[in-house]
Amino acid sequence: MKKLLAGTALAMMCTTGAAFAGGHGVSACLITKTDTNPFFVKMREGAAAKAEELGVSLSSYAGKVDGDNETQVAAIETCIANGASGILLTASDTAAIVPTVEAAKEAGLLVIALDTPLEPIDAAHMTFATDNFLAGELIGSWAAAAMGDGAADAKIAMLDLAISQPTVGVLRDQGFLTGFGVDVVDVNRWGDETDPRIICNEVTAGNEEGGRLAMENCLAVDSDINVVYTINEPSAAGAYEALTAAGRQDDVLIVSVDGGCPGVEDIADGVIGATSQQYPLLMASLGIEAIARFAKDGTLPENSPGKSFFDTGVSLVTDAPADGVQSISVDEGLDLCWG
Repeated sequence: MKKLLAGTALAMMCTTGAAFAGGHGVSACLITKTDTNPFFVKMREGAAAKAEELGVSLSSYAGKVDGDNETQVAAIETCIANGASGILLTASDTAAIVPTVEAAKEAGLLVIALDTPLEPIDAAHMTFATDNFLAGELIGSWAAAAMGDGAADAKIAMLDLAISQPTVGVLRDQGFLTGFGVDVVDVNRWGDETDPRIICNEVTAGNEEGGRLAMENCLAVDSDINVVYTINEPSAAGAYEALTAAGRQDDVLIVSVDGGCPGVEDIADGVIGATSQQYPLLMASLGIEAIARFAKDGTLPENSPGKSFFDTGVSLVTDAPADGVQSISVDEGLDLCWG
């Protein structure tokens, strides 16, 4: 993994690439939620580097904002019309996009979900992703261990992704609560829990401004919140801004998911206590390889043993390790980070 990440990190981000001689007309589309989030920027770099290596023509598209299903639908339709060999997709609305995905499959394209499973997961031929439930469970278990006896009386703010509840947001939320020791009602939905420790569920759109506004709303409900779960590190940075404005930055524990370099550096600076690191470069490069194999002989990728997707790995990053929770240090996280 280290060799792959180091190699792809040097690639320049691009939106389209010319077909190379060895590609025999193989073409791929990458469709991300946005083109500004560092996670998706690195995903594009990983796809571009692998496409150049394999001689695959790559076209990249992105929604205007997280949640922009219409632009993603239009991108898939363009890829179908252009005769692409396959599509790599991080869906904004994991259910609403399915009919268009089915149309792409019927047209003979390989469709691979990256990072965010579709609803149902088998609507895509394959999903290359972090085990997002495990990512949430790791930071939940760590937060509970870090609080010790105080976890029983915690006041938790849940800063989620979107009201449409895309799978990635549900999995991380429910994983965190499970790891923290909160009973979940329906593991396929967030916000229906009855545990009094949960003060609020607010959505952030996965960006810094959304995180700040969500945190402000939660503090208005209960100013004594002392644990903050965030869907990703940009929203964690926004939450920290709101806590700082309220004078609470030093006595609230923030945990997150992503593992980008700014987020790992925020752990070193005391902004975030721990994060679960995922590997977008690996997801994208594996996706391009799968499309190239499919175009050559129709080979379909296979799930990781015992799972309904291909697991690209996750590591808890913190400089305050907790007994019983496997983790890597900030220095190790910086060796593997992106952005």
